[in-house]
Amino acid sequence: MKSDPVLVSNNSPDIRETPVESERDQISQNIAAVVDFYTREEEKISRSQRILERISLFAGQPVFLGIILIFVALWMLANALLLAFGLSEFDPAPYFWLQGIVALNALLITTVVLSKQNRLAKLAEQRAHLDLKVTLLTEQKAAKLIDLLEELRRDLPNVKNRHDPNAAALQQSMNPDLVLAALDEGREPNERLKTVEEEASDGGAKSV
Repeated sequence: MKSDPVLVSNNSPDIRETPVESERDQISQNIAAVVDFYTREEEKISRSQRILERISLFAGQPVFLGIILIFVALWMLANALLLAFGLSEFDPAPYFWLQGIVALNALLITTVVLSKQNRLAKLAEQRAHLDLKVTLLTEQKAAKLIDLLEELRRDLPNVKNRHDPNAAALQQSMNPDLVLAALDEGREPNERLKTVEEEASDGGAKSV
């Protein structure tokens, strides 16, 4: 007797869709983690800092430049009209009061912008630390994968075992302290060379 063919229902889930759904879930989790990070940082901002950043946002728009130019023009025009009608000017040329107002405005805007830049610099530093941690974790995972592949190659009977010095070196996880020490050693000769060049240039200037 012939066995009946196995009927596959159209409603059965496709196995190939499982990796896609898993990848989408992982992407959604990563996006949610990034959004949560920025949300926590926004919640840490004080009320005074929010006011300063709103002022900084307004000062960075072209309309603020137009307001300043209009204010300066009206100030100078008012003094000119008072002088034309024979009245005393409230700020005669070279407009010392106007210069003081503009200088004070520049000082305040500079302080507001620096306050926002300091907060953004701290946020960028946190992101840099996070990127460094992710990079080190990725390097450790890659070293572990190489180790597993080398172990699998040694265990397979139909694969010829051979010594790969590059793979053996890559199996070891990177030590951050050794990398920093190597960077410092590479930076010191450059600094010494720069010092020698500066001393030579100073000596040449003195001889002249």
